Amino acid sequence: MLPSPAPLRARPCPAQPPASQAEAANDADGLPLPRRLAAIAAILGAGVLVVLDGAIANVALPSIAEQLHTTATDAVWVITAYQLAVVMFLLPASALGARLGYRRVFASGVALFTLASVLCAVSGSLPLLLAARFLQGLGAAAVMPLGLALLRFTCPRQMLGRAISWNALAVAGATAAGPATGAFILSVSSWPWLFAVNLPIGMLVLAACTRLPQVPPSRDRIDAWSIALNATMFASFVLGSDWLASNPLHGGALLGLAFACLILLVRREMPKAAPLIPLDLLRGQSFRISIVASVCCYTAQMAGFVTLPFYLQHELGLGTAATGLLMTPWPLAVMLAAPLSARLAGRVPTAWLCAAGGACFALGLAVCALWPLQGGNPSLPIVLFTSLAGLGFGFFQTPNNQNMLLSAPKERSGAASGAQGTARLTGMTLGSLLISLGFGLLPAHAAVHGGLALAALAALASGAVSLLRIR
Repeated sequence: MLPSPAPLRARPCPAQPPASQAEAANDADGLPLPRRLAAIAAILGAGVLVVLDGAIANVALPSIAEQLHTTATDAVWVITAYQLAVVMFLLPASALGARLGYRRVFASGVALFTLASVLCAVSGSLPLLLAARFLQGLGAAAVMPLGLALLRFTCPRQMLGRAISWNALAVAGATAAGPATGAFILSVSSWPWLFAVNLPIGMLVLAACTRLPQVPPSRDRIDAWSIALNATMFASFVLGSDWLASNPLHGGALLGLAFACLILLVRREMPKAAPLIPLDLLRGQSFRISIVASVCCYTAQMAGFVTLPFYLQHELGLGTAATGLLMTPWPLAVMLAAPLSARLAGRVPTAWLCAAGGACFALGLAVCALWPLQGGNPSLPIVLFTSLAGLGFGFFQTPNNQNMLLSAPKERSGAASGAQGTARLTGMTLGSLLISLGFGLLPAHAAVHGGLALAALAALASGAVSLLRIR
């Protein structure tokens, strides 16, 4: 009797995998060069769109208040509504990106931001404008964290530092160009055109989004209760911080509510493998140190940005135009430092780069606070000091973000980017809160110099915390 034939073994390539699986496999090691350039253009273009809009909106507040017949205090909500939406939905957007696909959620964020920009332009009343700005913030909340995550799947690992530096370069350039762009548009037209110009830019970015990498979605369930707790926590924190100086009772109650929501959210998310708040990533020492250092650095940045205009105008007697010009070297120096730090990140440990950047940042802020500038022409010293601060910030930011992303598993890149964005917004809120408290408790002269000194200490702390990674 003949022996039965052995079962056939599967051939190495029995059939081509589905297109989406093949595309995902290629995306895992970065995209091929022609597509990679288009994907990077989409990511950087979306970042510039979001940052530039936020920068030029500040310039329009007096015009908006006048044309909509409202007070300056109410007009500030045009900025607050946008920031509130971003901070409330930054982490949920990261979770949605992991669950539904980074490209889909990122492109949806760009589309929502562009549509909301049109709604802003046609708003005829403050409530409608605030609603449209809140929708813009929702779109920005999807763009901000997922951009860095998509960069990780777009570029090979050895290129990631340079890609992050390009992102920092684009953001700094948009920040520097924002006030001048807004002033130019207002000089030839009315404030709605500040938002209408986003339509052609947004359409171009949306067209480029088709070249973004297709990252396979996860199977993690979206927890609606956790999203609600997260939104309530951050909304209470932002509003409580804003109201603490003017209404301590209500502000303190909101901060207490934020703390209670944080405890409930942590308890709810702790057992999960992929929690909304990235507790799994925070257990890693390198990632945790990068987050804490980032909070310190952005606290210093916001404290310096808020205090310097008061110093230049009230202490030194400079005009608004001169103040804007003297603050421009800061983001320009960031643009110079970001690509240099990316090149050095492959040769020098990121802990040392971040420590040096934090020390340089602190030195620039400290000399602003201590150098006697009254009398004579303070322009040259201020340019040197703010450039020094910008160089330090640029040398810190790129390697710290690179370390943060690479400390997380690739499938948790969205959560890592969301944590980075949350750290940035938390630091900026703390910086503005501390300066607001200083102005409420101290004389103007002491508050200005004390605010700059506090910013210098926070910058120094960011560098010192970064050194803990050496251990």
